[in-house]
Amino acid sequence: MQIIAKCPRCGSGWLLESDAADKRITCPKCGRLFKVPKPDDVPKASKVVEQAKGTIYVDETGKTYG
Repeated sequence: MQIIAKCPRCGSGWLLESDAADKRITCPKCGRLFKVPKPDDVPKASKVVEQAKGTIYVDETGKTYG
């Protein structure tokens, strides 16, 4: 199984092997470090994003979205 990853900073996307799940990786384009979720966590993450629409969301590094 492969995972499609998308960098939260630059939007660059690429395919990763399944062993990258639940690990922190560095974007090869911009160098941003971010965590690839486990496949089981994707529905939960999608729900949080959907609920956060129209509000401000703050990630673990303190960056705000919205």
